[in-house]
Amino acid sequence: MPIKHRFKHVLKALLISHLLLLYPVMISAQQAETTAGNVRYEYCELVGRQKFLSTKVVVSVDYGEARGFFKDTRVRDEVSGKVQSFNSMIDALNYLGENGWEFVQAYTLTNQEQNIYRWLLKKRKQ
Repeated sequence: MPIKHRFKHVLKALLISHLLLLYPVMISAQQAETTAGNVRYEYCELVGRQKFLSTKVVVSVDYGEARGFFKDTRVRDEVSGKVQSFNSMIDALNYLGENGWEFVQAYTLTNQEQNIYRWLLKKRKQ
């Protein structure tokens, strides 16, 4: 067998053996990251829309629960029960952050000249 051909076989064998040895390590690292000592997360999505003729945003929170067609999911003041408006999505994030929610990802959609801000958050389950 020519040396070049043997070198390819040895290289391929080394590569496969390294991958097989690293695979369990990668899997356990991924599991540790997602469960972190059996810690699980719950997720929610903030959906922000610009208030009509205002610089403020109104934010709804989707916890992934089943809800009726007419159920209002906008964030409300705990004392007065009125729909709470925020100066910006960061203001809303800070509000939920005080309750243990952490930012994960954000994206924006545009619908008929209106931006709809969608932010994913997570919180450690108790």
